Amino acid sequence: MKFGAVPVGEVEGAILAHSITVGAQTWRKGRILSADDVRQLQSAGMTEVVVASKAPDDLDENKAAELIAAALVSQGIEARPASTGRVNLHAVVSGVFTVDRGVVDALNRIDPAITLATLPDFSTVEAGQMVATVKIIPFAVAEPLGRQAITLASRDLPIKLHPFQPRRVGLVQTVLPSIKKSVLDRTAERTADRLARSGSILAEEIRVSHETPTVAEAAKALAARHDMVLIFGASAVADADDVIPAAIRREGRVERVGMPVDPGNLLVLGEIASRPVIGAPGCARSPKLNGFDWVLDRLMAGLPVSDREISGMGVGGLLMEIESRPQPREPKPARSLSVAAVILAAGKGERMGGPNKLLALFDGVPLVSHIADCVAAAKVRTLVLVAGHQADRVTVALGDAPVRIVVNDHYTTGLASSLKAGIGALPPDIAGAMIVLADMPRVSTTDLDRLVDAFVKAGGRSIVRATHAGKRGNPVILPRSLFPAVAKLEGDTGARHLVEGSDLPVIEVEIGEAASLDVDTPEAMALAGGVLEG
Repeated sequence: MKFGAVPVGEVEGAILAHSITVGAQTWRKGRILSADDVRQLQSAGMTEVVVASKAPDDLDENKAAELIAAALVSQGIEARPASTGRVNLHAVVSGVFTVDRGVVDALNRIDPAITLATLPDFSTVEAGQMVATVKIIPFAVAEPLGRQAITLASRDLPIKLHPFQPRRVGLVQTVLPSIKKSVLDRTAERTADRLARSGSILAEEIRVSHETPTVAEAAKALAARHDMVLIFGASAVADADDVIPAAIRREGRVERVGMPVDPGNLLVLGEIASRPVIGAPGCARSPKLNGFDWVLDRLMAGLPVSDREISGMGVGGLLMEIESRPQPREPKPARSLSVAAVILAAGKGERMGGPNKLLALFDGVPLVSHIADCVAAAKVRTLVLVAGHQADRVTVALGDAPVRIVVNDHYTTGLASSLKAGIGALPPDIAGAMIVLADMPRVSTTDLDRLVDAFVKAGGRSIVRATHAGKRGNPVILPRSLFPAVAKLEGDTGARHLVEGSDLPVIEVEIGEAASLDVDTPEAMALAGGVLEG
């Protein structure tokens, strides 16, 4: 890459290094100067311009950033489109982000033109959150240097996202005359809030006297029924043989008492019946960040937590004095009731007689792209489209639609397989899933927003269904409590079966003809205004 002032007559094909004003226009830096640009510069009386000129073996900044970012992508991480030499990498699901500092440092030492910045190691992240960014500082980088960075990134995968694995958790709280019932109640509520970020639930609570035998018995009973046990003592742990560690040791083993994180010093980690057991420090009764969060989130993401890992938490473990540190422990209502959308676009549409109805043009736009754009503009946090029949053509037709595509290889077995594939691809902290059929051209973003608003207003515990003249239709929002039932569906059974067979309340939202109009036949397509492609 050559950089400097060049006579105007020689700048065709070069990259404008700084924004300049030419006549009444402002040209932004990064513009590739054309022959017409040269004539305008000359007409404006300019004799030279500061430009950057690529060498034959240079990689364009966007291309270089895309290639390096692609090499960094792994399960749970996606790369966004390149712009001005930058590609941002985002988490697809919620979980714990880890990074190999040695590899990142090595990549950043290849050349100052190539940079990779990441979140700290073991950061807890939400779906959609940026975890890293690749930035090429000049307008291009020598191809050998770019290839070196790509090789390093793809070989060692320095960044990883460990998705949360939702679990059922049992809670033991010990009681002494000095502790109020309201404190115990708040502790249970805040513990449930903490678990919600991983999609986990507080399934059962037992309150017992602050004595080793009763605590041991309760912890053993919960370990037999749940994936994890948490113990909050009415009195802080004062010794490795105190009530809580002694109770854990009585039925299992203690891995560690105490941790080099403040607040959080008095945490106890152990195991009963192969289930992790955490003796929570008193600070975990508060929603503020503490060492308990670090251990809990790593366990929920399936990461190892032992004496060795806890002893290594001292650097960065001084949380008490860092007022600027984010403390996202009080879940926002909008997050806890966030809705995802699943567009079902996998079927063959056999009644159409050959052409793929999802590729039919409505005002020049493929139907599947029209539906995806409509849903993406609605009040949904995540959008998944399940493809199957002619998945490659459907993907191309979607263009730049902001949608995650999941290919269902078993779409010929019926609707159930697509519904399961879509629900299975959603983040664990989603409160509900809006099921949208891809062949309903009249459904609008406003219609979808009304469904979401009704779901949120009902606290996320009801089914919401679109209707036409009082008759059931689509789309429909299924609350998370129905997701396990989705996993059991087989054949050509869809959401309607779950709605009719559930005891949950059903809220109906009248959206008119859009709820019942689909395009299953050439005649229906023509009436709806669609033009079938071959």
